[in-house]
Amino acid sequence: MRTVQKKIVYPESDGKPMGETPLHRRDTNDLIEELDLWFAGDPMVYVSGNMMLYYEEGNPRRTRSPDVQVTFGIPKLPERRVYLVWVEGKGPDLIIEVTSRKTARIDLGEKMDLYRDVLRVREYFLFDPYEEYLKPSLQGFRLARGRCLSIKEVNGRLPSQLTGLHLERVGTELRLYDPKTGKFLLTPREMHEARLQAEEQRRLEEDARKREEEARKREEEARKRSEGEVERLRQELEALRRRLPPNA
Repeated sequence: MRTVQKKIVYPESDGKPMGETPLHRRDTNDLIEELDLWFAGDPMVYVSGNMMLYYEEGNPRRTRSPDVQVTFGIPKLPERRVYLVWVEGKGPDLIIEVTSRKTARIDLGEKMDLYRDVLRVREYFLFDPYEEYLKPSLQGFRLARGRCLSIKEVNGRLPSQLTGLHLERVGTELRLYDPKTGKFLLTPREMHEARLQAEEQRRLEEDARKREEEARKREEEARKRSEGEVERLRQELEALRRRLPPNA
């Protein structure tokens, strides 16, 4: 009797909330969207986060869900529903974990071991938005010869060699800083506000242009009326002269 092999299912969710608090979710979403936009022009950089990552074929229990992950050398499309390391041919190159009360211990323990020894993650950053569980609250590690070495600060920021960006704590946010422009990448809210401001500026400029155009039209109409009045008076004067006696 032939045995029918059961298809292995790799779930798309572990049923857990994306972040411990709204702040954790917001920080995570901001980082994913900022990095996605940063690499938008490169079809071979895949950015994701809060996605089920499976690292042992045939074993759905061997899974993690990094908050933010960036993988170089794999295509953006088609979009994945889960991340299968043996299908992609590699694990993520960069991972960021927004640490919480529930995850602080494993982020520096089990996850670090997995990311270092199995997935070979080249850069690993941890951020504690409430500054309650990590000391310091922003930490970075770079894989070198099988070891995770601490990344040293540069002007108060942790540089990421892989992205070309620097990571910095600003309030309760983890911001991405572009050292080439000397500016932070805009968060989704800042981009929305910038679009609104740009639209408002365009509206103001359009209103000013319309006012200038209306003023120009009024000036043109006034000039034409003035010229018409001058011409009318000239014609009346000419007609009056013709009616006068020749020697008057």
